[in-house]
Amino acid sequence: MAPLFPDRTHPDVLCLFDVDGTLSPARRDVSLEMVELLQKVRKHCAIGFVGGSDFAKIKGQLQLPGHPDILTQFDYCFSENGLTAFRLGKPLASQSFIGWVGEEKYKKMVKFILGYISQLDIPIMRGTFIEFRNGMINVSPIGRNASVEERIAFEAYDKEHKIRATFVDALKKQFPDAGLTYSIGGQISFDVFPTGWDKTFALGHVKDDGWREIHFFGDKTYEGGNDYEIYSDPRTIGHSVTSPQDTMRELKELFKIEG
Repeated sequence: MAPLFPDRTHPDVLCLFDVDGTLSPARRDVSLEMVELLQKVRKHCAIGFVGGSDFAKIKGQLQLPGHPDILTQFDYCFSENGLTAFRLGKPLASQSFIGWVGEEKYKKMVKFILGYISQLDIPIMRGTFIEFRNGMINVSPIGRNASVEERIAFEAYDKEHKIRATFVDALKKQFPDAGLTYSIGGQISFDVFPTGWDKTFALGHVKDDGWREIHFFGDKTYEGGNDYEIYSDPRTIGHSVTSPQDTMRELKELFKIEG
């Protein structure tokens, strides 16, 4: 059992973490070393994750076999940017993308997205090009069924050819008044959600706990990346990391943890 907030070394400090590329390699399992370090950090301050994926995917990455449920390993669990949220294992109010955007506008967008993808000329395509989530849709030009090796190859291809960035520009032009934000994250996809429903949405869930400092760690902190808004928000102290190993290094320095 983690100590209560007031019993921690820094009772008024909260550390929030992106998932892919920050706590674990993209779409891969967290390391035992990271899990053990986070539990040491939790003795110093409160901790939570803020991921864009749905809760089941994040749980699959962060909960190692034989370890406690992630709802008990983290003080805050925010999937889909906080649209699905837990505090100390208890669920908080959730929001619905389809309820906000409406069925007709959603269908028009889906038809445009699928039509656009059908005209793409990229090395490979797999399956699940649009994934509907509670608080957003996730769009992948290559398809979310791509293997780890295919994801890595597409990420390199995308850096050169700007497939996702060009796709986002086309959507902005096609739906200029939709009130939507497009955020590139991970290796193969981008998220589409109502403006304001980025990762800063999660900060609304923690404001009543009165944190003096909120540290956020993320790897996609550049403008257009899905960590940019919360990283640059005045309510947070942003840490731009390059890998889970970099995250661990920063945490050890921040809280003077040996080993």
